[in-house]
Amino acid sequence: MSARILLTGASGTVGGATARLLAGRGHAVRLLGRDAARLPDLGPAAERATGDFADVAALRSAMEGIRAVLVVTADPRLPGHDANVVRAARDAGVRHLVKLSALAVTDPGAQDLITCWQRGAEELVRDSGLDWTLLRPRAFMTNTLAWADGIRRSGTVRAWPADAPGACVDPGDVAAVAARVLTEDGHAGQAYGLTGPAAVTAREQAGLLAGALGRPLAFEELAPEQVRRAAEARYGAEVAQALQESAERQIQGAKSQVDPTLERLLGRPGRSYAQWADEHAPLFG
Repeated sequence: MSARILLTGASGTVGGATARLLAGRGHAVRLLGRDAARLPDLGPAAERATGDFADVAALRSAMEGIRAVLVVTADPRLPGHDANVVRAARDAGVRHLVKLSALAVTDPGAQDLITCWQRGAEELVRDSGLDWTLLRPRAFMTNTLAWADGIRRSGTVRAWPADAPGACVDPGDVAAVAARVLTEDGHAGQAYGLTGPAAVTAREQAGLLAGALGRPLAFEELAPEQVRRAAEARYGAEVAQALQESAERQIQGAKSQVDPTLERLLGRPGRSYAQWADEHAPLFG
């Protein structure tokens, strides 16, 4: 069975979940990654291809015979990656690009590095001459897995900001939308804002995790400078600055709005943070 859907980012959160959904439903998929060993083993319905976003020839080879591509790029300092994906897709005769973006692109006040990169990537996809669909999720619930070590060590959640609501979304729901868009007609030229069913704060998330774990958790609000230093050590100064600007917009209320699109597309409400916490409690020890 020849693969008709290519999934980039298949070793990551949304790409991997989308791959599992499609392969589980019998769709022929091809997974692309720099390291084939990191790609999920999904059985005979899934092919694996090795390639880097910097290598147009490898991308073009991976897209041979492909009808639709899930585009998941990861580094805002390398906008050329998105241009390479679009070029390879055109050269290979791909019909449909489904781009994982971010809901912040719709906020005129969001001018940070990450959001500007996503806007540029969206423009490349829209101008590609191919059918396109844009998926714009709010922050993923899985981001709170960063708290797991502190919870295991001391029963404490450390985060900033503490009390700024955000309509975070279960990436499994984003993957469910991606799977539909990649396999159904009627989504070309659409941009979908994807949020969870309610806006929650970090402090409220900690309380919901405590309920899921069946034990109390302490909450400590970090200083913005602490968070920034940690981000600089992990991602570099440019990305750390972008993340801080994003958090400041959340404090101003820019991320609290719930979008009904996900429920409309899936025919059910998005999963709440409480549901996500109950399912993933073992990961927090």
